[in-house]
Amino acid sequence: VYLDGLALLFTLLVTGIGAAVMLYAGYYFEDAQQASRFNVMLLGFTSSMLALVMAGNLITLFIAWELTSVISFLLISFKGKEEAARSGASQALMITGGGGLALFVGLLLMGSAVGSLELADILASGDVLREHAWYTGIVILVLLGAFTKSAQFPFHFWLPGAMSAPTPASSFLHSATMVKAGIYLLARFYPVLGDTPLWESGLVGIGLITMLLSALLALRQRDLKGILAYSTVSQLGALVAL
Repeated sequence: VYLDGLALLFTLLVTGIGAAVMLYAGYYFEDAQQASRFNVMLLGFTSSMLALVMAGNLITLFIAWELTSVISFLLISFKGKEEAARSGASQALMITGGGGLALFVGLLLMGSAVGSLELADILASGDVLREHAWYTGIVILVLLGAFTKSAQFPFHFWLPGAMSAPTPASSFLHSATMVKAGIYLLARFYPVLGDTPLWESGLVGIGLITMLLSALLALRQRDLKGILAYSTVSQLGALVAL
């Protein structure tokens, strides 16, 4: 476990919004069996997010990262009889899971370059990583993981497709927590990978493109969830650029 200001901030985000969503979910379902099944999944997702933001080891971080993708697949496909739910869940899993595998390779390269998989050792080795021959590959792989998770261009389309989930799942996963995992990853590794032309041009460029494109797409929507989905992606782009 690695707890610092950044980890505590995201811990408060996950637990605070999670508590509000759980309270809302209690009034959302009329069927007790459905409510029970949904709440178990939601608690599992919350645990995975907490494990991700408090992980003190790169392998632990990756396992929690992929667990959020798998459990989000179950939550998006909660209404499994609907075609939109099945296709949206499969699309989300393919993109975020695939990005997670790219991130895994990047984390292993990072650990090999430093000689340790412990987060504390990684964060103390910024100069070593920035001057390493693998630096470019590590940054590209880490950015791929973050961009797929946080629905950045050209992976922005999976988030609106995942809005077929029940409303508590949509509000918790795809507005408040899961998509913020990519933002957390960028903030976490900024001290050791940031302040280089590759890092800055990648984040600012992709972030601004996502922000502007998604804002325009939001204007074309006629469905409230669609508007919220694209505006969420737009704000995520602004966060990445910042």
